[in-house]
Amino acid sequence: MPTDMLRRFGSLCPFSSSSPARRTPRPLRVVVALVIASLGLASGPGCRSHQSAKVLQPGDKEMIGSHKAGQEVYRPLVEQTVASLLGQFEQSSHMQLASAGGEPLPPPRASVCFVGVENKTSEEIGDFKEMLFEMIDSKLLESPQFKPISRRYVQAGLDELRVPPQQLFVPANMQSFVHVMQQSGHPFEYLMFAKLTSGTTQDNRNYQRDYQLTLEMVDIRTGEQHKQSTPISKAYYHSWSSRVMSNIWPK
Repeated sequence: MPTDMLRRFGSLCPFSSSSPARRTPRPLRVVVALVIASLGLASGPGCRSHQSAKVLQPGDKEMIGSHKAGQEVYRPLVEQTVASLLGQFEQSSHMQLASAGGEPLPPPRASVCFVGVENKTSEEIGDFKEMLFEMIDSKLLESPQFKPISRRYVQAGLDELRVPPQQLFVPANMQSFVHVMQQSGHPFEYLMFAKLTSGTTQDNRNYQRDYQLTLEMVDIRTGEQHKQSTPISKAYYHSWSSRVMSNIWPK
């Protein structure tokens, strides 16, 4: 909107900040200014909106998904679930004596075959599925207890057998997969799965969605299972006013 138009509006408005008799509260002036600006932009001839972007720096406010889960859900899910799962092994691990010198040493890192992320939520997670896999795999790689097998070798073994990860618990499929991985030079002790689930609670046009990431690690030698889940809840509002009202008058 042209500057002279804003000046004319300010001089005519009885609630403008330039009126000596009456000053409008600052929040109201901000709202009025935003409304005027939006009207001016909408009425301007030939005005079009253009997409813009910004590289976020450490400490910058990150975006939150308005219609489905994003980094605000998946990142803490992975960090908390992997940390809790690894914590189970830290509590049960014991120091071993080295054959030479008798000095106590941690047990050797166990090989983990991570077969992928299964999405059982009501949402399409898109490129986050690959990101979730990489985040979990990187956390395992940083662990002193485990060494994950490269995903390329794992996928090659699955492709050779033409078996989906969910069918690996069939004894014949498991034996075949273990044999294929051993032949490729990548034997493993643990098989790990990741599953993402959700549940939705509807409140008229608003709703709450509870997300849960479950990591399951199975010792293929004994069949012993280690499992850890982490939940995160997120509220979705159909409008800004609905969100404000939910904070003012909670049920």
